[in-house]
Amino acid sequence: MHSIVPLLKEVPLFEDFSVSELMSISPLFTERKIKKNTVLFHEGDLGNEFFIIETGVVKIYRIDYTKEVILSLLSEGDYFGEMSLIQQDMTRSATAETLANTTMYSLMRSDFIEFLEKSPKLCLKLLESTMERLRNANDQIANLTFLDVRTRTIKVIARLAEEHGIVRQGGVLINMKLTHQQLANLAGTVRESVTKVLQELQEDQIITIDKKMIYIRRMEALKERIV
Repeated sequence: MHSIVPLLKEVPLFEDFSVSELMSISPLFTERKIKKNTVLFHEGDLGNEFFIIETGVVKIYRIDYTKEVILSLLSEGDYFGEMSLIQQDMTRSATAETLANTTMYSLMRSDFIEFLEKSPKLCLKLLESTMERLRNANDQIANLTFLDVRTRTIKVIARLAEEHGIVRQGGVLINMKLTHQQLANLAGTVRESVTKVLQELQEDQIITIDKKMIYIRRMEALKERIV
């Protein structure tokens, strides 16, 4: 079995495919090993490549004037750049940068389009993925518009726990190193405000932080802070 097949099976776009179907598409992917702090593409670049992360972390962000706004943090099994598979000559809507040494697989649109035309279910999956990303974007807009900084920060921590959490000793460990500035860029605020919220959560014994990794000791108590 091709080494990428188990990874593809975990990606929502391909979860309904049989092993034989995954075997037929797996040779189209190219393995890439990328060093930490490497920009994969910039906002406004032409997009013709789709990515699946095997190991590592990728930051998707935009620059609002001089301020960085992180749209998402992606890790093992996550994918991005799928819009480039749908529309030719589409420009990137954000910048992608690795936050750790990362192994990923990339797929060129030119290699993929023939397979896409023969697979209606993959077309539907791409549409579902696009709608999910749109809903997430709408949620982020609503959070920035209606929620205070404290609530936004706590929601970011809860979302990261849901997306990247590992159950440990009755709690949840967010499986990536995060600086206060990165959390601030996710919450749309300044570092000092995030530091204040994190201190409050630690004093109340809801979370602990060790080597930039957040461990949520009491998930329900964290969620109760989201009002």
